[in-house]
Amino acid sequence: MDAMTTLATHESLGGPAEEIAAGTYGRPPTMWRQVLSNRRVLIGGGTLLAMLLLCVATLPWTLGNVKKDGKVIAEHLYLQQDTDLARKPPQGGTSGWMGYDALGRSIMARALMGGTISLSVGFAAALIAVLLGVSVGVFAGYRGGWIDSVLMRSVDVLYGLPYVLLVVLFKVAFEPKLVDAGLDAQRASVIVLFFAIGLVSWLTMARVVRGQVLSLRGQPFIEACRAMGMKERRIFALHILPNLIGPITVYATLTVPSAMLQESFLSFLGVGINPPLPSWGNLASEAVEALYPRFHWWLLIFPCTLLAVTLLSLNFVGDGLRDVFDPKKEAAKI
Repeated sequence: MDAMTTLATHESLGGPAEEIAAGTYGRPPTMWRQVLSNRRVLIGGGTLLAMLLLCVATLPWTLGNVKKDGKVIAEHLYLQQDTDLARKPPQGGTSGWMGYDALGRSIMARALMGGTISLSVGFAAALIAVLLGVSVGVFAGYRGGWIDSVLMRSVDVLYGLPYVLLVVLFKVAFEPKLVDAGLDAQRASVIVLFFAIGLVSWLTMARVVRGQVLSLRGQPFIEACRAMGMKERRIFALHILPNLIGPITVYATLTVPSAMLQESFLSFLGVGINPPLPSWGNLASEAVEALYPRFHWWLLIFPCTLLAVTLLSLNFVGDGLRDVFDPKKEAAKI
């Protein structure tokens, strides 16, 4: 009778009977459930996943040979030129839904291929930035002393240098060497851009991780671990590193759109991806160059729209993860 009364009371308060019977009612939701219940993560992640699948799934089409009368007339579809289609507006057909550029190349094929390049550069550069920033931040914050001072002053100096200049110097120094090693100019530019953007994007990550480590070092549970005689490596692996996963995940997610935006900006300036390999940045640059004597809107609208949607999706995911991992939010509920 008491059990029935308790069950009825919980049901009247809105508690599901299944959770009460399973003994899980009232427990805080897991981190995975919180992530999946966040609207920003769902909307941004779904849009980003759709964009990734669209670009990757069409690679066999964009990279396929173009044949006519049994002869290969273009090595890849995104390179196919047809002067009769130059600057044609969007129309029907397999590759004409986004129109054609000044050389008669399909904007759809080049935009999809450019999305693959831009996303690859963004994720690869963000991975390099995260690995380097986390390593420097953890080492500086955990060791402290003169090591912390030297590393953070180095970060301050690098912050004062213009990143565009660093990327240009990096390309000038290493891209010719990769070409001499046997790589073509397009692949060399992509590889150099991976590392160049990654090596100038780790500074914020290093500062954030260092601040988190310094905060964790002074917590009572860390002092208790030291008092128990626990080794430093075990303290770091079991207590400090798990508490860094949230901030690292959030800032890694926000680093990807930043790296993509830098790649697009550099390609727009002509120091990024080397043509004819497309990216959303150099597609926009080609559209601006083709503004005179007449504005062909499809050359600019479609690549910029794809770039904007992808950047907004990544920022939505980052903002949603920040809401999930924010300890102040849970403290405010209490």
